[in-house]
Amino acid sequence: MIPSELLQRLHQYDQEHLIQYYYELSKEEQLDLIQQLESIDFELLKLIENKDQEIQKGSIAPLGALTVDEIDRHEQTYRAAGLEAIRQRKIGAVLLAGGQGTRLGFEHPKGMLNLGETKELFLFEQLIKNLLQVVHEADSWIPLLVMTSEKNNQETITFFTEHRFFGYNQEYVRFFIQEMAPSADYNGKIYLEEKGRVSLSPNGNGGWFSSLVKANLLPKLKEWGVEWLNIFSVDNPLQKMVDPVFVGATLLGSFVSASKVVRKAFPEERVGVLCLEDGKPSIVEYFELTDEMVHARDEKGELLYNFGVILNYLFRVDRLEAILEQHLPLHIVKKKIPHLDDQGELVQPQANNGYKFETLVLDMIRLMDNCLSFEVLREKEFAPIKNKDGVDSLETSRQLLKQNGITL
Repeated sequence: MIPSELLQRLHQYDQEHLIQYYYELSKEEQLDLIQQLESIDFELLKLIENKDQEIQKGSIAPLGALTVDEIDRHEQTYRAAGLEAIRQRKIGAVLLAGGQGTRLGFEHPKGMLNLGETKELFLFEQLIKNLLQVVHEADSWIPLLVMTSEKNNQETITFFTEHRFFGYNQEYVRFFIQEMAPSADYNGKIYLEEKGRVSLSPNGNGGWFSSLVKANLLPKLKEWGVEWLNIFSVDNPLQKMVDPVFVGATLLGSFVSASKVVRKAFPEERVGVLCLEDGKPSIVEYFELTDEMVHARDEKGELLYNFGVILNYLFRVDRLEAILEQHLPLHIVKKKIPHLDDQGELVQPQANNGYKFETLVLDMIRLMDNCLSFEVLREKEFAPIKNKDGVDSLETSRQLLKQNGITL
């Protein structure tokens, strides 16, 4: 029996179609569907009505960065401070791995993608190798939390287990599932992906900390003594995690957050830029910068808005706890969403057909008191795999890996 309160909510938000196949389901499937529906925040559908309203920005100013040259001059000091914090197990790593490799034509967790040409070398494997370099330098294991999604959690855990965690000490590894949000068509009707299953997708990279807390991992972090978390994306195999120099510069500079950045390849490059907004750190998307700001230069001829983020952030855990109750804005993103049609047949769309709702980690930066902008060389630390072909593809990533002496 469908609870009357749930029926009222479905009617209130014009979502009765979600139960049209209810009586075709088994008892277990019925209960599962009710649980799914009761967990949905239907209020987020109101965002579709206001999707064309611009988010008001504050006063934007350049932030600059701790440049590679400056870092090189103080590298030994930064490294020593970072290694000491790592040995005290104050720093944990969070791998954001909730995505599938669908855009690459790969129907598995993206981290399972084989980078190799003459041998197997998986994305997960290369990231673990990068982290192990720091483990060996510090002679201390680093707590590693891997964020998966409902769609890829079991496959990810099985993959790590079958490969014996690629040599990592599994006592210091934990998996947790990212919270989900429903997908809807352009009219605000939530999709079904099966007769007893609502179309849900991960709620964006901004949901990583609330998902971690929901998984009850905060007590374990405190038991380990972790005071900082370095989060990074699965799709960049050159990513350096818990980099001692990055950690040390952040600690010695009394920052509560930090972001690795690269110089823009050209003024119009489509990257988020670390700036100041009303005096607070903020990441401004490329389309939010005016043409004048994009091309503005300082007295040395350098671009004022020159440093793009690469999804490698360091946050102090107590600051994350302090902002936990503050709701991050939800962003509406057009996507291709598989769904059941009116005849109950599965449709695999070839073009965008609806909206997903995502939170973004860049909005967490806006809630920090300060943020260190830490420059790295893109050819050394930025080889993302986002597209099947062309820019930021497996092929371009392989080229950069080989340039860095990694045998494929």
